[in-house]
Amino acid sequence: MTLTGRPPTPTTIVFGTDGWRARVADEFTYENVRRCADGVAAYVVERGEQAKGVVIAYDRRFSSEAFGIAAAEVLLAHDIPVAYSVQAVPTQMCSYEVVQRGAAAGIVITASHNPWMDNGFKVKAATGAAAGPEILKAIENRLAANGGIGIDRRPFADAEAAGLVERFDPFEGYELFVRRTLDLDALKSAEVSILVDPMWGAGAGWISRLLSGGRIRVDEIHQERNPFFGGVNPEPIRPNVDEALGRLAGGGYDLGLFLDGDADRAGAGDERGTFIHQLQVTGLLMYYLAEHRELREPVVTSVNNTSMAARLGERYGITTYETPVGFKFIGPKMIETGAMMGAEESGGFGFGMHLPERDGVYADLMLLDLFLRERVAGRWPVSRAIEHFHEIAGASYYLRIDVHVERAAYPETKRRLLVDLAAESPTELAGQPVARTVALDTGDGFKFFLADRSWLLIRASGTEPLVRVYTEATSADLRDALLVAGERLVRG
Repeated sequence: MTLTGRPPTPTTIVFGTDGWRARVADEFTYENVRRCADGVAAYVVERGEQAKGVVIAYDRRFSSEAFGIAAAEVLLAHDIPVAYSVQAVPTQMCSYEVVQRGAAAGIVITASHNPWMDNGFKVKAATGAAAGPEILKAIENRLAANGGIGIDRRPFADAEAAGLVERFDPFEGYELFVRRTLDLDALKSAEVSILVDPMWGAGAGWISRLLSGGRIRVDEIHQERNPFFGGVNPEPIRPNVDEALGRLAGGGYDLGLFLDGDADRAGAGDERGTFIHQLQVTGLLMYYLAEHRELREPVVTSVNNTSMAARLGERYGITTYETPVGFKFIGPKMIETGAMMGAEESGGFGFGMHLPERDGVYADLMLLDLFLRERVAGRWPVSRAIEHFHEIAGASYYLRIDVHVERAAYPETKRRLLVDLAAESPTELAGQPVARTVALDTGDGFKFFLADRSWLLIRASGTEPLVRVYTEATSADLRDALLVAGERLVRG
């Protein structure tokens, strides 16, 4: 029997706030990975930077190393040398290698904290930061033209034999890099016990190894490779980290440190097993840099991050900037302003003295350093240090929900939210007057402020039929009431 019909339409690939992600074997295929790599190759060739090479790294997801090789073969066909990771490594190790080598760009095969069925393709700029809108536009222009055509590739083994492939292990160089700005020996000598949960991801073993050889006790769970991620999304938030929080609540530990699937996001829990949410971590890290390290350079946060940053900025004389969601906006703004820190709501933190890109390993080490310094100041255990921090920065009760919408109804939902709310914004939420309404620069939502700086943010997804509702409030009751009000706005 002969099957007839039109050939399948090439996948439309769009890079979101943090690369391109899709379901493996559905849209995330070897063909589409080669198309993305072809876009990177075209960008490098257009700039005449082939000789600088491209760094490729990958995470522990299903077939990530094979997808990485598929990408490498396309670059190699354009005579672009490749530095290829010897094993799965945290995403930021690609950024580190790009900077150290002076490479033209970097590629990471990872879907970060997405469900286990997905994989993804991230691009790093020569600065180590996430590729900004200018780079991504050039890549997407190429993607618009390379669907359904043959893409040149050179066999990986052949190119490696010809000396065009270098395998790299970033650990030793990264450890030296960290030592420039953090006293690892002081951390190692601390008599404390910490629990590390890398969530089966690429960060397994990194914190333990960096802190080995001293008095500090580091217990690490979920170190083995498990592309199923134990059945949870590898994002270091509740309920995904509830097992680790339960172990902390059982006693015997002073602090819990968490990483997401590709280890570029950080999370934490105190000695009682209380989750330290990501907006608190933003404030704690800013407080650490200002109070304990006496730094005063600017801080960049995403629009859905904490109001504590502005309050701390006023206290310490630090300029704060807000960007749209995503490190592709935060990283370039950090470089532009000489910022000491960039932070997004989802637990990604970058540092001017380190890398203008998220690094969950480094952020966790800085949290450890903060709490050890707080102990010296008499504020211990960790829960007491956090109480003191909120006495300075104000209260922060935060939560985010995703409101899923039927796919067929989603265009009308977006229109109603983005057009109607622009024409007539609510004057009150949760029984309190709205003091200020701000339209997001990306044109996909609104942020509503109350008089006490509590806020509600509604942001429509550009890739999925859902609307994200975020809030940070001065009390748990107000937080919950604002979330209810936000969901009502979405549901109409």
